[in-house]
Amino acid sequence: MTALADLTIVRTLHATGAILRSAAHVGQGLAVAVWDRDEVAQTRYDTPNHHTLSLYLEHGEGFRKRLGNSWKCSNGAGDLCLMPARSTSDWDVSGPIRMFHLYIAPQAFDRATVELFGMDPARVTLRDDAYFRDARIEARVRATILSRHWTQPADRVAVTQAGTDLMTYLLAHMTDRRPDMPRRGGLSQAASRRVRALIDARMDQPLCLDDLADAAGLSSFHFARGFRQTHGETPHHFLTRLRIERAQHLLRQGAPLARIAELCGFSSHSHLTARFRAVTGLTPSDYLRHCGLRPEPAEDAPR
Repeated sequence: MTALADLTIVRTLHATGAILRSAAHVGQGLAVAVWDRDEVAQTRYDTPNHHTLSLYLEHGEGFRKRLGNSWKCSNGAGDLCLMPARSTSDWDVSGPIRMFHLYIAPQAFDRATVELFGMDPARVTLRDDAYFRDARIEARVRATILSRHWTQPADRVAVTQAGTDLMTYLLAHMTDRRPDMPRRGGLSQAASRRVRALIDARMDQPLCLDDLADAAGLSSFHFARGFRQTHGETPHHFLTRLRIERAQHLLRQGAPLARIAELCGFSSHSHLTARFRAVTGLTPSDYLRHCGLRPEPAEDAPR
């Protein structure tokens, strides 16, 4: 994807003095960002070189978008805006806001159009819309993207998949056509073996959806759906489960918790403990007791 600094809306917001709180590339042709802004101004996004999905996280009641000779006003937090590539838009800004952005390269959107729906991208147009609500999009952003560490190994696959799923959702529900999702075959046994081998070899390193898809020899779009069809779970859940299984093995071997976190791709002792409890329902200490083993003193205490 184009570097973040070269994305039209990123460049425009930087010029206004808006504060970029966090940003990351999350897959082929996808990036996410959180912005803070507080001023009275008018802003024009002139023929952006990417698609943008915006979610108002906090405030924003004083914003509005020009529609011809009139304005459409924001309702504040929870409002969504969809800004297609090459579509110029004018905005009246007043007061504070915190907003989430998903940036989509047109090439990635067109590729998904062909690979997932078998459609000619020239016949598909992303809707230009502002200040609408969609509980599924908002929940996906808040629960799956904003709640995670975008660059941490244990979370990168989930964030990448969430970004891909959001793009697919926009394609299916917010274009000029609404095709049904076609049925796709699952992964071959050889592809599944290559993915598992990659995870085993690099479990202590960051792994994103694109890494796993490359090992399978598929695009990330085909891979995510084929994987779920074959394994009955998402790549993120599969990877997290394998990390926890390795952590359980190392716990039984008596390895220190900090070392286990490092070997299993978790950013810290506390991160491992949180994921361990989410998967097993037990803390590492409780798990060791269930195994009849003595935990390290205060091993579950945050550091």
